[in-house]
Amino acid sequence: MKSEHQSLIESYEGKLPLLVLEEIKEALPASVSKEKVKRILDETLASYTAAKINPGECVGLVSAESIGEPGTQMTLNTFHFAGVSEMNVTTGLPRIIEIFDAQKTIKTPMMEVYFKKEANTIEKVKAFAMELKETHFGDFASSFSLNIFEQTLSVEFNMSLLADHKMNTKDLLKALKFKSKGFTAEATTNSIVFTQKGKPEEIKDLYALKEKVRVTRVKGIKGVKQVLPVKRGEEYVVLTSGTNLNEVLMLPEVDTSRTICNDINEVYAVLGIEAARQSIINEVYKVIEAQGLNIDIRHIMLVADIMCVSGVLKGVTRYGVVSEKASVLARASFETPVRHLINAALEGEVDALTSVVENVMINQPVPLGTGLPGLITKLK
Repeated sequence: MKSEHQSLIESYEGKLPLLVLEEIKEALPASVSKEKVKRILDETLASYTAAKINPGECVGLVSAESIGEPGTQMTLNTFHFAGVSEMNVTTGLPRIIEIFDAQKTIKTPMMEVYFKKEANTIEKVKAFAMELKETHFGDFASSFSLNIFEQTLSVEFNMSLLADHKMNTKDLLKALKFKSKGFTAEATTNSIVFTQKGKPEEIKDLYALKEKVRVTRVKGIKGVKQVLPVKRGEEYVVLTSGTNLNEVLMLPEVDTSRTICNDINEVYAVLGIEAARQSIINEVYKVIEAQGLNIDIRHIMLVADIMCVSGVLKGVTRYGVVSEKASVLARASFETPVRHLINAALEGEVDALTSVVENVMINQPVPLGTGLPGLITKLK
């Protein structure tokens, strides 16, 4: 029975994409009749043909207005996670601009860290979140005191905080080894005393040391400022403020196939261009959904494709996608027109007028739709 279906499905290769055929093959129940399979394939073909775009359709313009028109209605809000004021997330139009411009530094970098089944209990996730957060030496200190006559800097610690992190003063001393050159350090149960080795007049070194050790990272992953374990359905997820995708994916407990980060440039650097493209689609769609707007995903996919088509992530800016346009007039219509026109004149560039903007500028029919074919008639 299966082989009959197989040959029938194979006869549609070339008419339907392979991925669609694979999906049909997987979804078919074993007991289905040949007539029904034929009907399913025919209906799929009909909807696939209906979804195709006619030659000469101005997809760019349609996408631009489909994203732009609802975009103007967006409320420019940032919303807060319950109870954690540090974790506000950029949403709405500012977030969409951030994504489409492929900005190098984004306002609220975040990660969603998922876990493998065996590590997904509340105790393990809480402990893991503590390990994940970037913790500085200064976070554990309750007081710093400088003694100028003896040239010492003594640091008292909050012992309950140290206990929470399963650490003691000796562990802190290890983390400071490279930062405290020129000083001898001794640890007691609840304090560390640094003594200067040098000349008595170099008192500014003590001040410098105090500032240096305060911001030294003792544990956690660089860049992860805040952590928040939350329950989603049956499992626990850790949301972080600040990102470091590369190091988080190295951790054995983390489910690498689902952990995501909202910084597209970081996704591109760690996982490559295909992941960055998918990330653009997901992130924009998230914003649109949160705003309750209805934009067809294909418009967003088109923009994502344009940003990633060269194999390098480029924003929709004059330095990114726009700088690669073949047409001088199209580049000039975007930003800094005079500069583009002068440079083109100096280089003697030729504009073939193949696209929309440049034809509108010089008042010619646009090569789209009815303007695409040229007709030659024979006169009698």
